[in-house]
Amino acid sequence: MRQNNFIYTFKYDTHNSELCKLESRQLFGEQEQNNFLFSNVAIDPSISPFIKSRFEINLSSDNYDDLLDLVRQEAIHKDGFKAEYLVLNGDDTKYQDRLSKLKDIGYCIEGDPDYTNPSIIYSICRYNGQWHFGLLEKHDSDWFKHKNKPCSFSSAINMDIAKTLVSIATKGDKSKNILDAGCGVGTVMLEACVSGFEVEGVDIHWKACVATRKNLAHYNYDANVIRTDLKDLNNCYDSAIIDLPYNLYTHSDDISTLNMIASAAKLAKRLVIVSTADIKKQITESDLEIIDFCTVGKKGKKFERNIWVCEKYD
Repeated sequence: MRQNNFIYTFKYDTHNSELCKLESRQLFGEQEQNNFLFSNVAIDPSISPFIKSRFEINLSSDNYDDLLDLVRQEAIHKDGFKAEYLVLNGDDTKYQDRLSKLKDIGYCIEGDPDYTNPSIIYSICRYNGQWHFGLLEKHDSDWFKHKNKPCSFSSAINMDIAKTLVSIATKGDKSKNILDAGCGVGTVMLEACVSGFEVEGVDIHWKACVATRKNLAHYNYDANVIRTDLKDLNNCYDSAIIDLPYNLYTHSDDISTLNMIASAAKLAKRLVIVSTADIKKQITESDLEIIDFCTVGKKGKKFERNIWVCEKYD
């Protein structure tokens, strides 16, 4: 039987369902089902807009009392801890019973608890009749502050998409560096910075560079913004993110699209591209392989974006 180290929970709106599943496939190699996933892959839940929590399984038992004995044998000594009950799909344990079990866990741990600002969260959960004890890491919503960035643009991608593009481009590996090719007002760069990724932005338009730098400075992020044509950039990156022009304020045609993709493909081995059109032809002509794809609707509007995950052929 396959043993897994982590349980992930997810939360997303209906219009983001396909985007969440795309991210799940790229981060974990498998798709979340019903807001839930067992995995051996360790991912920081805060890099994703959809991962609600990560439960690290330390101890397991079919019997609750036996699980308590296992926890006691660990002889845990920790000040500032908190105990929480993680409710998973199919767990019909009543609220009062959950509270009672949390007290049981609390009594198994030596130290002074901190219910307001805990340094560590111990948790229990029940799934398919088996009890688990471990560490719970929750999603940090600090990135919501970006809603109030000084500079914005009506057609710019929203924060959820930008954050997902970063996690997909890097596959959650914070040692990977990113190029935001055509950074606009820096929406992608903000989400990369808050999640701890190394990122650089490039844009040919000076107003875009000014807006991006202003947004980054507003949150005290340190990231480089280069004003140049993408084809003139010579740096190397692990991945690149391209939000292609929508032909609203910046001209876009098949030739300019091909030039952008081909230029980015010379700089990075992995590309995540956002488009409103079918760009399979331009991707293929840039010697890239499409390894995953989804379409995302804009909430409340008849507007769709295509997300293409591409890599260079070996």
